[in-house]
Formats: sequence, structure tokens, C-alpha cells
Amino acid sequence: MRIARLSLTDWRNYAGADVAFEPGPNVLAGRNGQGKTNLVEAIGYLTNLTSHRVSGDAALIRADADSAVVRATVVAADREVLAEVQVNRSSPNRAQVNRSAVRPREITRNVSSVLFAPEDLAIVRGEPSARRRFVDELLVQRTPRLAGVVTDYERALRQRNGLLRHARGGVDPGSLDAWDERLVTTGSELLDARAALLADLQPLVAEQYAVVAGDDQLVALAAQRSIDAESTEGTTAERFAAALETVRRRELERGITLVGPHRDDVVMTVNGLPARSHASHGESWSLALSLRLGAVELLRHDLPTGDPIVILDDVFAELDARRRVRLAERVARYEQVLITAAVEEDIPPALAGRVTRIRSGRVLEDGEEAPDA
Repeated sequence: MRIARLSLTDWRNYAGADVAFEPGPNVLAGRNGQGKTNLVEAIGYLTNLTSHRVSGDAALIRADADSAVVRATVVAADREVLAEVQVNRSSPNRAQVNRSAVRPREITRNVSSVLFAPEDLAIVRGEPSARRRFVDELLVQRTPRLAGVVTDYERALRQRNGLLRHARGGVDPGSLDAWDERLVTTGSELLDARAALLADLQPLVAEQYAVVAGDDQLVALAAQRSIDAESTEGTTAERFAAALETVRRRELERGITLVGPHRDDVVMTVNGLPARSHASHGESWSLALSLRLGAVELLRHDLPTGDPIVILDDVFAELDARRRVRLAERVARYEQVLITAAVEEDIPPALAGRVTRIRSGRVLEDGEEAPDA
């Protein structure tokens, strides 16, 4: 899969932009703060309908504009698709595929990308929510129908929390039982899907870590599930239901659901030690990068469209020369790689390709004066 052309209107600091991309490596060059990341963020948004930098959509719309538009020509398996999403400030977002209106979620079925950015250090060193988000986004990319399962679980959780919060000790047990059943049904499917994903992802991440870091270290991923605190016997649904029964009194006192996928974590270890608390900065950076590269390997074998678009946002400035070369040799084999860099000389020769230069929210024309490094 690859992006042939990306067009933006009122996106971040771009009043308008139009960029052509080639197969293989593509470099977006420019000083920091000029808008390189804003371009690749738009492609990431088409993949997940979320930004890797902000939690809400309002920041994606240029100041004084009511909406922003991201339009991309996507080529996959010799088929060309025009995917477009309009992000609105005060009304629901809208989407089109080949000029026909679709639900925004349909856009994600047409674009697959894996984006690595400095913010990904939070997956290794941050709160559990960052790791849950990483896993669930990859789940949906791999199996799009699971987007509905995630949405249904989150809806049931909100309803159940609302019941607990407003009723506290006076809640009707029958009402709570009904939401328990819905929570267990959707939550168990999500938990089982996460477990299967981590089992498949684990060896791929370990392999990528060895390539990137060049070190003989044991890297492991393991689910830490809140429903397993009391027992690990029975099916996932049986354990989930039993866990809810065990904590019900505490939930009524606190007014919140205390067990389920929303309370889980992924424990990442390097040589048996928790990466979150024991990994060095270099180890954390290599592990975060390996998680994304593992995701690329998983998707390229599972998706009928082949390789996802690989995006490396400001990666090489953080790596020493040896790791730059190792990373470049690994990703150069993918169908399309988009790289942002403030200093073009940081890009290894293996990823030398089309260079697009950015300045102050403008895509410079060929022959136009390049930005200073």
C-alpha cells in the first residue's frame, strides 16, 4: 500500500497543501516547527481517526477555520482509492470514498499505516492507557470489525459507570446485572482478541529489537488483566463475571467499574525487568520503535493490501550512527516509507529517495530555496 498524493485544506498550519509521494522512501525535510509532522499526522488520522499528538480534533483545524479536509489517493493491490475526511469544529465529521459519502470509520478500511514518533516513548514509560491504546488501535487495523466491539464495550462501561455513580448504594441490582452481562459479553471478546494479538506480536517485537538495538537481550510482552486477580480458571467470560461479583461492594462504594479491559495493562520487560521502570532511555527508545516495527510485520502478513505505509517521524536524530543504519536497512524493504527530518544528512543512504522540503506550512516547489537546516 502507498499514498500517491496527499492534499490538505485548513489542516494544522496548512491553508492548503498538495504533496506527491513515490514508492519507496520519501523524505519530508525542514526545520523544526515548519509542519513536517503535521503532514504525516494527517495520514495517521486517516488510519485511526485520531491524532498521535492530541486527544481531540479541534487542534487539527487551522485557526479561524470551521473545518479541515484531508484527502489522499491510496494505491493498494493495483487499485486506486480516493479517501477523504472532513474534520468539523462544531458538527460531526464527514467522510467520502471515491466521492461517495461513507461513515468516517469506513475510511480506515482503505488506509493502513504505522507511524512511529517521539511520543511513542509513552507506550513504554507512560501510563497503562498508552499501552491499551497501542494494542487496541493495532487490533482494529488487523481486524476492522473489532472497532465495533471496542465501541460497544466503551458504551456499556459509560452506562454502567453512570448507574454506579448516580445511584451509589441505592442501585437496583437488576439494572446492574443487565449492564454486567453486556460488559462481560463485549469485554470478553476484546480481552481474547488482545491476548491473541500479543501472542502473535511478541516474537516479532523481539526480532525487531535485536535488529534495531543489535543487542542479545530478551524482550517480552505480557497482558496484565484485572479480571485475573482472583482466579485464572474458567473461560474469560466466566472470570470476568466472577471478578465483577467479587468487587461489586467496592464498586458501589466508589461509583466506578473496577475490573475489565479498561483497567488492564501490558507488561513489557527487557531481560526480565519491567521496561517502564528499569529500561534506559536508549532501551526505551529501541523498544518503542520495535513495537511499531513489529506491528508493521504483523499487518503486512495479515492484510490483503500488503505492506502498511511506514512513517518515521523525527526518528533518526535520536539514534546513533550504527542504529540509524540498522533501522534504515530494515525499513527500506517496505513498499513506502515516509520520513521527516530536520537535517537531511541524518538520513542513511539506504533511505535516500524523493525529498520534499517544507517551510512555514508550505510545500516548496522544485527549485525553490530550501529551508536552512
